[in-house]
Amino acid sequence: MPALYVMIPAALLIVAIAIYIFFWAVDSGQYDDLDGPAHSILFDDQDPNHKAAIDEADGQPTADPAKPIDKAPPHA
Repeated sequence: MPALYVMIPAALLIVAIAIYIFFWAVDSGQYDDLDGPAHSILFDDQDPNHKAAIDEADGQPTADPAKPIDKAPPHA
């Protein structure tokens, strides 16, 4: 029983810290762009600005599908 007098306030303190960290992350913009990093993994590293994923997430076309691509594929 005496252990509960220590464990309950410790658990409440940990929950309060976790809630504070969550609201700090939301306020600082950690969750603003959820689609950009997820789409950027799908593209090659040949794009120096890595804008293709951002353009696709915004709904802008990245390239004309009727045009053939002139670049040679990367070699291992």
